Amino acid sequence: MRRLWALIRKESLQIVRDPSAILIAFILPIILLFIFGYGVNLDTNRVRVGLVLEEYTAQTNALAATLRGSKFLAVTQGHDRREMQAALTSGALRGFLVVPKGFTAQTAAGGSAAIQVIADGSEPNIASFVQNYAKAVTALWLAQQTMGGNDATPQTGAGNLHQLLAQPPNSTATIQAKSRFWYNPELKSRNFLLPGSIAIVMTLIGTLLTALVVAREWERGTMEALMATPVTITQLLLGKLIPYFFLALSSMAVCFLAAVFWYDVPFRGSFLALLAVTSVFLLAALGQGLLISSLAKDQFLAAQVALISAFLPAFMLSGFIFEISAMPTPIRTLTFAFAARYFVSALQTLFLVGNVWPLLLSCMGAMGGIALVFFLITARKSVKRLDA
Repeated sequence: MRRLWALIRKESLQIVRDPSAILIAFILPIILLFIFGYGVNLDTNRVRVGLVLEEYTAQTNALAATLRGSKFLAVTQGHDRREMQAALTSGALRGFLVVPKGFTAQTAAGGSAAIQVIADGSEPNIASFVQNYAKAVTALWLAQQTMGGNDATPQTGAGNLHQLLAQPPNSTATIQAKSRFWYNPELKSRNFLLPGSIAIVMTLIGTLLTALVVAREWERGTMEALMATPVTITQLLLGKLIPYFFLALSSMAVCFLAAVFWYDVPFRGSFLALLAVTSVFLLAALGQGLLISSLAKDQFLAAQVALISAFLPAFMLSGFIFEISAMPTPIRTLTFAFAARYFVSALQTLFLVGNVWPLLLSCMGAMGGIALVFFLITARKSVKRLDA
């Protein structure tokens, strides 16, 4: 234990003296969270769309007012399709809606009335949003007309839907669906992207911190001195691992505080569960970095291997942005080999749902198994020989 404590103290002093470790542990997470928090956003607000009215009546003006009253659309009204087409081509608009001639007569007669929606297909998500919201606004406007007559004041919002639901049934009544969204009622993409981004950040930091440790010893020539001491391989690996484990926990605390207090992401789990999940994940991440540093005796090479084998798979295959169920079967099977997949799921559950222990325990078991594999391979590959 004296040898192990001496190694831990030596490595802790090295962390204090080495500014690169502090930069990786505390500055890099802030930079990455800033990029992920503000740069990665799946919410679509105030989409720029155009509106062309080919006839001006009380009904079409009411529909136009309903569209302009939406908080999700920034509507620019015009008089000609060609004008809107030019704006769409230049990128000034993401789509435009056309209310054709005869729209009022068709709605008054109870027939099928439609508006034309033309969207920019180069961005499929926004194009789908424009199309779906145009349909929803039109359906709401028609329901308002049915409920209040042609002179009904156009409005938007949940209150109208509640009024529609309160109408007594009759032969012409339609069924309205009232939606509720659990765990993330405001449908903010940041609320599930930030926990996932924390997992990506911790993967990079945990792997990098230890990937450079042993490689740095070889580069500086201090590994030969360690080999000449009575220190065992197990003591050497633990002496490298333990200080960086607590340093990574400190980095996780910085990420957690930034997510909750800066980005206002809700946290519904317990700190004990978060500590347990993070600790198991760090064993896997630090174990992978330790294995890399044991095999690569060059810091640059170790950093490159860490980025390729840890960061990129965590970003692409963890479910952070890309849905795992939509991936091909071989790739979907490959995702089970990466601890970040389980950490993303566990963090999103802790932040948005709470302590769902069956899910958390299964994720911790998988991450613990991955960590065990890394440590077994590292112990097998690490020997006290200079020619190894």
